[in-house]
Amino acid sequence: MSDAQRPTNLIVGTLLALVSALSYGLSDFLGGVASRRVGFGRVALLGQLGGFVGTALVGPFVSQTVPQPMDLWWGALSGVGTGIAMTFLFRGISRGAMSVVVPVSAVGGVALPVLIGTVLLGERPAPLAWAGIVLALPALWLVAGGTTGTGPIAGAAIGDGLIAGLGIAVQYLALAQAAPAAGIWPVTAGRAAAVVLVALLAWQLASGSGDIAPAQRHRNDLLAACSGILAAVALVSYLFATRTQYLAVAVVLSSLYPIVPVILGVSALKEQLRRSQVIGLAAALIASTIIATS
Repeated sequence: MSDAQRPTNLIVGTLLALVSALSYGLSDFLGGVASRRVGFGRVALLGQLGGFVGTALVGPFVSQTVPQPMDLWWGALSGVGTGIAMTFLFRGISRGAMSVVVPVSAVGGVALPVLIGTVLLGERPAPLAWAGIVLALPALWLVAGGTTGTGPIAGAAIGDGLIAGLGIAVQYLALAQAAPAAGIWPVTAGRAAAVVLVALLAWQLASGSGDIAPAQRHRNDLLAACSGILAAVALVSYLFATRTQYLAVAVVLSSLYPIVPVILGVSALKEQLRRSQVIGLAAALIASTIIATS
């Protein structure tokens, strides 16, 4: 990449990472609503099936070349992270502990990739971008509630959030290793791996759909599928963002997704914002602006 091309490519990567955050935020909102009505395992499984079908249909139009096996393996490893992340994220949300699970998973999912990107991959974002990254971490925590709570339910939700955060980190790190020539096939491979893993996890964790009317179950199944398609869009956007932007920056911007469920919770579900969440929203907006303009 020439010096003349780099500023433009960084901007494109920034925009793609923000699209990823928006798509992931919408995905978590729809999946979270559905997981409170039917089994979290069912929501996670249908979501990954929806993402697999969507990317498999679009894949040939993005790249006509046959992907290398290693790229598909990286995608599959990313899917293992996705399967873990979505299962435990939705389990935490189904317990009514979104304000606990989301901050732990979001901050955990961004911290490890940033650390690896700078220490092991030798990435050197601009000092201003670092300032935005440092500001974004506490902003994510505040946006999602800024509290860990107490009691057995909160403690279990913290565990869900930690496991989900590890899965998110694996998802981001592995997918970024796929070669550009592979198109979006690594994402498709990841959805296939996630379907298998989520099915096994849902069976082990005994997640059912509960006593619910068929019509309502169908509506929530549709929400789950749409959630998975949006998550796949988020991963595709993130994948292309990492090809033109630093991994550390792409991960942080993509991880601003908790802003979306908070805003939708206020506007659509009539939830009330805490003062800490308002501060977090403002800090996240400032952080994304700093990173985007650095």
